Amino acid sequence: MAGGSFVDVGGARQYEGKVTAFVIITCLVAAMGGFLFGYDLGITGGVTSMEPFLIKFFPSVYKQMKDDSESKNQYCKFDNQLLTLFTSSLYLAALIASFFASTTTRMLGRKPSMFLGGLFFLVGALLNGFAINIEMLIIGRILLGFGVGYCNQSVPVYLSEMAPAKLRGALNIGFQMMITIGILIANLINYGTSKHANGWRVSLGIGAVPAIVLCIGSLCLDDTPNSLIERGQHAKAKEMLQKIRGTENVEEEYQDLVDASEAAKMVEHPWKNIAQPKYRPQLTFCTFIPFFQQLTGINVVMFYAPVLFKILGFGNDASLMSAVITGGVNVVATLVSVFTVDKFGRRILFLEGGAQMFICQVIVGIMIGTKFGLNGQGSFSRGEADILLFFICAYVAAFAWSWGPLGWLVPAEICSLEVRPAGQAINVAVNMFFTFVIAQVFLTMLCHLKFGLFFFFAGFVVIMTIFIALLLPETKGIPIEEMNRVWKAHWFWTKFVPNDVPVGGSSKKSVP
Repeated sequence: MAGGSFVDVGGARQYEGKVTAFVIITCLVAAMGGFLFGYDLGITGGVTSMEPFLIKFFPSVYKQMKDDSESKNQYCKFDNQLLTLFTSSLYLAALIASFFASTTTRMLGRKPSMFLGGLFFLVGALLNGFAINIEMLIIGRILLGFGVGYCNQSVPVYLSEMAPAKLRGALNIGFQMMITIGILIANLINYGTSKHANGWRVSLGIGAVPAIVLCIGSLCLDDTPNSLIERGQHAKAKEMLQKIRGTENVEEEYQDLVDASEAAKMVEHPWKNIAQPKYRPQLTFCTFIPFFQQLTGINVVMFYAPVLFKILGFGNDASLMSAVITGGVNVVATLVSVFTVDKFGRRILFLEGGAQMFICQVIVGIMIGTKFGLNGQGSFSRGEADILLFFICAYVAAFAWSWGPLGWLVPAEICSLEVRPAGQAINVAVNMFFTFVIAQVFLTMLCHLKFGLFFFFAGFVVIMTIFIALLLPETKGIPIEEMNRVWKAHWFWTKFVPNDVPVGGSSKKSVP
C-alpha cells in the first residue's frame, strides 16, 4: 500500500509544560458527561427486562415473554417496535441536538454546552423516574437525548484542548472511561432494584444525580485556551494556558493557538469548509469512525445485554448479573487503553481490537446457531453458558480498548480549529444516527437474521479493520495545531492536502 500508513512527523513541535493536578481534576469533572451517556446505555436494557416495567408500559411484550410454548421462537420474544422506540428515541434526539450544540460550543464556549447537557439530562431523568404513561417516558427520553447530544459534542473537544499533546490520548479516554463506569454502575443498580415493584423508577430516576454533578461541575470549570482565544479573550487565554501547563513559558504554544484561531476566523462557513478537498481526511474519519463504531455491534450488547442474555436462557437474575460482569470487563479493559494509547499509539489498538472482536463474534454466532438453530428453540447448559459469556466478555474487552475510546478520541484530535465544531458535530450526529438505527432494528434483526446477526456484525468488523490499516496514520503525540503534517506525510491523504496549509506557529507554513 504505497508506503503504508506510518508517517514520519518528527518535525512536529513539542511544547514546554507538565501535567498538572488542575488539568487532571478538570478533565475528570468534564468527563462526567460520558458517565451520563454510559449510565443511560446500561440502565435501559435492564429496565426493559424488568417485569413490572413491561406490565405497566408494554403488556404485549410481557405476554410474549411469558409464552413458554414449544412453538415460540426465542429470537423473537422481545420484537416490539414501541419497546425499541423507548430505547432508540434518545439517540434520534441526540442527533438533532448535536447540530445546535455545535453552534453553542463555538459561540459561547465548551462550558455552556456541558451545562446544558447536564440540565437536559436532569429533567429527562426526573420525567422518566416519575412517568405514569408512555408519553412521559418518550418525552423524558428525548430530553435525555438532548443532554447526551450536548455532552458528546462538547466534552471530547474540551478534553482534547485541555490536555497536553503527549497525554491527550489518556486524558481524552477519560470520556470513554466514564461511559464504561456509567454502564457498570447502571448494571449494578438494575441488579439491586430488579426485585422491587417500582425498582425501574429508581433506576431511571437516579440518572438525575450525575446530571446535577455535571451541572455544578461545569459552572466551576474554566474554559479552554482555544475557546477563549476563539472568542477574543486573549489575556485570559494565555493565563489559562500557563495554569494548565504549569509553566510561565507558554509563548510558543500560545502563539500557535492564536495563529490557528486567526486562520479559523478567515473561514466564514465551517460546514462548507470541511467539505473542501484539503479537509477530506477530517471529513472521512469524522464520518466513518462513528459509523463503524456502531456497526461493531457493541451497543447491542451494552443496552440490550439483560434482554439478550434472557433470550439465551440465562433467567432474570442471571441475565442482570451477566450484564454486570460484562460492564466490569468494559471498565477494566478501558483502563488498558488509558495506559497504552499514548505509548503504543492508536493504530495498534484499533487493529488488535478488530481482530479480537471478529474472532469472538464468529464463535458466539456459531455457539448460538448450534444450540438454537433457525427455529430459535433450545437452551445452554451451565458450562456452555459460561463459555458464551467468556467470549462475549472478550469481545467487550476488545471494543473497550480500541473502537470504544478511540472512536471519540481520534475525531476530536484530528480537526484543526477552523473545522473542529463542524467535525465534532458530524462525529456525534453520525454516531447518534446509527446508534438510533441499531437500537431500533436490533430486536427485529435478531428475530429475522437469528444467529446470523453476529456474523453480520463480524463482517463489518473486517471492513473497518482494513479501513484503519490502509487509511489512518498514527496521531500519537502530535499537537492538534500540527496535525496537517500527518496528512501531508501519508501516502493517500497527501494528494488532498496542499503544501501551503496552517501548521504550528503560522497560518501559512509549507509542509515538507
